[in-house]
Amino acid sequence: MTSPGYLTISRDLLISRIHTIEERSSPCILCPRHCRALRSDGEYGYCRTGIHSYVASFGPHFGEEQPISGTRGSGTIFFTGCTMGCRFCQNYEISHERMGREITEPDLAYIYLHLQEQGCHNINLVTPTHQLPAILKALLIAMDTGLQIPLVYNTSGYEDIDTLRLLEGIIDIYMPDFKFADEQTGRILAQTPDYPQICKAALCEMHRQVGDLTLENGIATHGLLIRHLLLPGRSEETEKIIRFIADQISLNTWLNIMDQYHPAGDIRRSCPDEYASLLRRVSPEEVATAIRIAHEYGLTRGLE
Repeated sequence: MTSPGYLTISRDLLISRIHTIEERSSPCILCPRHCRALRSDGEYGYCRTGIHSYVASFGPHFGEEQPISGTRGSGTIFFTGCTMGCRFCQNYEISHERMGREITEPDLAYIYLHLQEQGCHNINLVTPTHQLPAILKALLIAMDTGLQIPLVYNTSGYEDIDTLRLLEGIIDIYMPDFKFADEQTGRILAQTPDYPQICKAALCEMHRQVGDLTLENGIATHGLLIRHLLLPGRSEETEKIIRFIADQISLNTWLNIMDQYHPAGDIRRSCPDEYASLLRRVSPEEVATAIRIAHEYGLTRGLE
């Protein structure tokens, strides 16, 4: 099997990258918000976390895409907090309400190794950006104790380009969501009016680093896998997103059009009139339309 990137780059370079990422975390400019929280002094950033690692849960996950979950599961770690403020978040308790507990870097390294020992195909870092210093320090510890499975960067797509560049050669598989195509939707639903342009730039950088998804015996080892969570009543945005992927990323992109949206979090309590459709689930017709559009633009990988 292909060796993970973190085992092939020089240790000195890895340590240098970790130091730079740590410097970017206080005052914090890790994510595009650049909230400049003094996290090393105990301040919380927009992400609702400080400098230490907060974990909500971990374990083998069999509900990811087939190349990620495989036959033995994806070693998934759900990190507390998030750089976005999605009102409909499907994991609202973790992202908004800080469900989880603070752990040390050696404890996080133990989790990596424990998941590997359970046979997981990869380490799946869910919403990792704001906790990168601890994640990468734990990686160094785990490498010295035998970690040798790929790292998956499971993200909202709201990423700072300079932070992403520091991850080149470390992250094996990028798995971003592309949520919104319109600035107004980003502003109202996630306090991110700049989301479309930020996400587009981030996806281009991710693809530059790792290319299209590559598999060995049906299991992903390297590359980009893009998700799009369908939102009810937003088919026009879905088409814009699909067109961008087809035109600007690659026709060989592995795309997962996800239909599991349900009204969750704050959207259940206060939904803007123009987004009233978010109070229902996505219809089978909307799912079929999204898949048809993807096929029309030439995107079929992951949608067979």
